[in-house]
Amino acid sequence: MSKVNQLSSIILWSIFHKTHSYRLPITMTHSHLPLIDLHRHLDGNIRPKTIWALAQQHNIVLPETNFEAFIPHVQIQGSESDLLAFLSKLDWGVAVLKTLDDCKRIAYENVEDAFHAGIHYAELRFSPYYMAMNNNLVVADVVAAVIDGINAACKVYDVKINLIGILSRTFGVEKCQAELDALLTHKQHLIAIDLAGDEYNFPGEMFVDHFKQVQKAQLNVTVHAGEAAGPESIWQAINQLHAKRIGHGVACHQDEKLMDFMRVNNIAIESCLTSNFQTGTIKDLSQHPIKQFLAKDLLVCLNTDDPGVQGIELKNEYRLARQTLGFNDKEIQQLQENALAASFLSPNDKAALKQKVQDNA
Repeated sequence: MSKVNQLSSIILWSIFHKTHSYRLPITMTHSHLPLIDLHRHLDGNIRPKTIWALAQQHNIVLPETNFEAFIPHVQIQGSESDLLAFLSKLDWGVAVLKTLDDCKRIAYENVEDAFHAGIHYAELRFSPYYMAMNNNLVVADVVAAVIDGINAACKVYDVKINLIGILSRTFGVEKCQAELDALLTHKQHLIAIDLAGDEYNFPGEMFVDHFKQVQKAQLNVTVHAGEAAGPESIWQAINQLHAKRIGHGVACHQDEKLMDFMRVNNIAIESCLTSNFQTGTIKDLSQHPIKQFLAKDLLVCLNTDDPGVQGIELKNEYRLARQTLGFNDKEIQQLQENALAASFLSPNDKAALKQKVQDNA
């Protein structure tokens, strides 16, 4: 499939998504298995309408005076030149977080969005420093506000949620330490810590001490690696940061020994098809290495990444897997089973979630 056709496919899906409450025919996924999103950024899923409303509420000047004209500033229109250009689309979303109530609101809306997308379980990740920095909020208080918003929404919507705290490497070692300190203050409400941001200019070697503290706190580890850098970044995340899951991990296919190691050691890949195309990481979506990962029996699963910025939802990724990559029913089932296996849920919680979905199928 040409890049033009891929781009048209993604744009058409975006239009469909905005007008049809993001639901696809159930045949896209297996209804007897949980629909799970393990790589979903809370601060990358701030609704454009919420950004607009908060800006009006707080008298924040936006680059456009018309909402429709504003959308391209916060939502991808096709693809971007690179990862950093993609990430810049997230900036307006956090710029309007003037109060802790705003942080609580977007956390609540994230749960609501996951529920309406038909998701049964999601691990929502967020960078509290990134959310706090524009308006000088206290980082630890942002963590607490997000937790409050998630808890309030989960009382209303029947979807299971856990939280992953992000260290935003883009802001350097010292800011990440402050961010980690804030997250660990609320560690009982977190399931894991992630390292995200500018992988190329801020390599994982800079954050080894941070993840020693994460290990001491007995939290799980997932790391963005092999997206903007090569397989050496994934090796580092595994060997020095003790990652049990790799976010994106596209470059993994360049190293056979790495793929073998990940298979033997059950280290998962959180794959995000649309995101990898939109960041320019993958130029031809039909050649995405997820098919190779699955054929090699790696623990790979499908995820959204930043659904609000991308204009997509999780079932879109399964549609792409079927229609662009040619995945069959068995492969789709394997992806769903892998997501459950790779989740940071306890064995009992995994079994309970699977049983609940089967009972309601």
